[in-house]
Amino acid sequence: MKSPRLIVMGGGIGGLATALAASASGCEVRVLEKAERFAEIGAGLQLAPNASRVLQALGILDDVRKHACFPPRLVFMDAISGKPLTYVEGARLTELYGYPYFVVHRADLLDAEVAACRTRSGISLESGKDVTSIDDTGSAVRVTCSDGSHYEADALIGADGLWSTARKYITDLRPVCSEFVAYRGTTAPERVPHREGLDNMTIWIGPDLHLVQYPLRAGQVYNQVAVFRSLRYRPGMDANDDWGTSEEFIEAFSKTCEYLRSCIPLLDHYRRWPMYFAEPLPSWTRGRITLLGDAAHPMLQYLAQGACQALEDAVCLAREIEAHGDDFPAVFRNYESTRRPRTARVQIGALKFGEMKHDSGLTGALFRRLLEMRSPDDCSELDWLYAEGA
Repeated sequence: MKSPRLIVMGGGIGGLATALAASASGCEVRVLEKAERFAEIGAGLQLAPNASRVLQALGILDDVRKHACFPPRLVFMDAISGKPLTYVEGARLTELYGYPYFVVHRADLLDAEVAACRTRSGISLESGKDVTSIDDTGSAVRVTCSDGSHYEADALIGADGLWSTARKYITDLRPVCSEFVAYRGTTAPERVPHREGLDNMTIWIGPDLHLVQYPLRAGQVYNQVAVFRSLRYRPGMDANDDWGTSEEFIEAFSKTCEYLRSCIPLLDHYRRWPMYFAEPLPSWTRGRITLLGDAAHPMLQYLAQGACQALEDAVCLAREIEAHGDDFPAVFRNYESTRRPRTARVQIGALKFGEMKHDSGLTGALFRRLLEMRSPDDCSELDWLYAEGA
C-alpha cells in the first residue's frame, strides 16, 4: 500500500514535531516553510513536564537537554515591593510528573527537530515556500506557492502560526490584541545586577506588567522578557501604529522595585512584540485540512504553554493516524475532538491567569496573597496542566 502523504505548512516547532510524529506513524511528510531557512524568532522558551514528555516520545529529548538549563526553582516575586511570593522546586515537578521542567533557546529546540527530520527518509523539508492557495478536492489537497511551485498530498496541516494562512480556509476569525506588549533581550550573565537565585526561573508580577528572567545555554546567556499594558492602545490599532513604545515601556517599569529598574536597560528597546490571542475556535478542521499549534489555538504566553500545546497536538495527531490510517477526514475530526477541550482550557486559563497577576485592585491583591499562603510542596494546581493524560 502507498504511504499517506501529508503537507505541513510551517516549519516551526509545532510543524517539525508534526513531521516527526506523522513520519513515525508511516506518513510521507513534506514541510513547506515560508521563510528562506528554518529558524525561530526570539530566544527563551519554557518547556514544562507535559512538553518534555512529548520530546521523549519524539526521540529528541536527550538532544534538546544538551543545550537546556534546569532552574532549581520557579520563583514568583512582587515587582513593586521586590518581595518573594512563592516558589516551586524544579525537582518537585520531575518527582510529581515524571519529566522535567526546563528552559531552552528556541533555536536549539528547532535545530534538534531539523536534525531529526533530516535523518528520516520520509520527511522532505523545503524553505522559501510561501503557500498562496489551498484547494481541497475531496480526495486530495493541492497547494500553490508564490514561486509558482505546486504540491499535492492526501491532507494538509496548517502549523503556520498566529497569522495562519491555512486558518483562512476554515474560519474568518482572527486573533485580537490584548493591549499588552513584550520587550525581550538576552545579555551576558555578568551584566545582570547580582542577586541570589539568578539560576532560577523568576517572574516578577505587578499591576499591568511582569518581567520574566532565566539563564539559557548552560548559563552562558541570560534571558529577560518584560510585558506591560499600553495605555496608548485603542481598538483597531495594528502592530505598526504608535503604541507600546519604548518610552511607554520605560515609564511602565519606573514604578517597579529598584532591582527591576536596574534590569530594564539590558533589554532590547528597539523591537516590541504586541501580544495577541483568540477565543477558542468553534472548529479548526474542514475535510482534509486541519490546524495545529498557534494556527488552531492562539493563546497568551502567561502559562508558557504555546509551544507545549503544539507539541501535544503533534503526538495526538500521530495517534489518530495510527488508528484511522489514510482516512484523513476521520483522523482530523478525532484529533480535533480530542484536543480542542484541553487547548480551550489552556487558552482561557492563560487569559485568566494574566488578568489575575496584572490586576491592580482587589483581585490582584488576593492573588498575590494566595501565592504567599501556598505551600511550595503543593503543586496540585498544576495537575491539570502537567500530569500525564491530563
